[in-house]
Amino acid sequence: MADEPGRRMRAEIAEQPGLLSAAVRRRSAVAEVAAWISARPPRFVLLAARGSSDHAALYAKYLCEVLLQLPCGLVSPSTTTLYGARPDLSDVLWIAVSQSGGSPDLVEATRAAREQGALTVAVTNTPASPLAEATELAVDIGAGPELAVAATKTYSATLMALYLLVDAVRGGDGAHAAALGDLAAEALESTAAATGAAAARLRFVDRMITTGRGYSSATAAEAALKLAETSYLSARSYSGADLLHGPVAAVDGETAALAISSAGEGGTALGEVLPQVRAQGAELISVGSLRPAVESLHIPLPGTAEEVAPILEVLPVQSLALRLALVRGVDPDQPRGLDKVTRTR
Repeated sequence: MADEPGRRMRAEIAEQPGLLSAAVRRRSAVAEVAAWISARPPRFVLLAARGSSDHAALYAKYLCEVLLQLPCGLVSPSTTTLYGARPDLSDVLWIAVSQSGGSPDLVEATRAAREQGALTVAVTNTPASPLAEATELAVDIGAGPELAVAATKTYSATLMALYLLVDAVRGGDGAHAAALGDLAAEALESTAAATGAAAARLRFVDRMITTGRGYSSATAAEAALKLAETSYLSARSYSGADLLHGPVAAVDGETAALAISSAGEGGTALGEVLPQVRAQGAELISVGSLRPAVESLHIPLPGTAEEVAPILEVLPVQSLALRLALVRGVDPDQPRGLDKVTRTR
C-alpha cells in the first residue's frame, strides 16, 4: 500500500517542538565550540552552504553582523572548486552549513579554507560526514534522520544551532531560545486553521513572491524554496527593500505575496513596503508576530526576541507548503526531479 501523500513531511514538521527543546538542553556542547572560536577572535566570518542551508546561513549572517558586530559574507564555493581561488583566510571564521554534510563542493571549499588559515566549523545533521571530518570544529544539529525530501526539521534545527553558537560566542546564555520548543508546539497548533485557509486561497495561484526584512529575509527565502519544490509554484523571494527597486512593478492581481512580519526592526520596516504590494492587486498573506497595517490574511505567531523569530516563522510556512501541495494534488514527499542529497561541484 502506498504511503499517504505528505505523510513524511507532516510527521517531520510535528517533530520540531521536541527537537528545539532538546537543542536547548544540549547547549553546553555548542558552548564548547563557541569557546574555541572566542579563543581565536576572527576578523570576519564567512558562511558556506547550499539550498535550505544557504537560507539558514543568511540568518546566521544577520546574527554575526548584529550580535557579534563582525563583517560576514556568504561565499560562492565555485570560486574554489571551479576557478581555483585560494584567498588568504588567516584569522577568518569559516562556518560550513549542510544537513547531509556530503556536498562535494562544500567539502572541497572548506578543506581549502582550512589550508588557507581559516578556523573551520561544520554545522551539520551528520556528525560523521565528510564535511565534519574536514573541519576543526563541528556542531551536531541533532535532528535525526530526515526522510522527507523537503527539509523541515533539519532547517529549524539548523537555525537553532546557529543561534546558540553565535549567542554563546557573544557571551550569551541562550535565554531567548529557552522557550522556543514550547512556543513551537503552540504555533503549530494555533496556526493550523489559518494555514489551511491560506492554502485554499492559493490553490490556483501560479506566481508568488515572498518577502521579509532583516532576520526574516531568511524565512522569506526558505518559503519561496518550499513552495516551489512542493507545489511547483513559480515563487521568488525578495528583500522588502529590494522589492521596491523594481520587482514590485511585476506584481499584479495574478500574483500572490507572502510577507514574513515579526515584531522588531525588520517587521516595522516591512510595513512600509506592503501597502505598495497590496495596491498592485496582489493577494497578500502575512506570517509573524506583527500584523501588517494592510489588508491580509494574517497567520499570527507568539512574540519572541526578533533575533530568534525565524525559528518560529518557518513553522507555519512549512505547514502552508504541505497543505498547498496536497490541495493542488501534489505529493510533497515525492517532488519531481529531486533527491534528498544534491551533489554539486
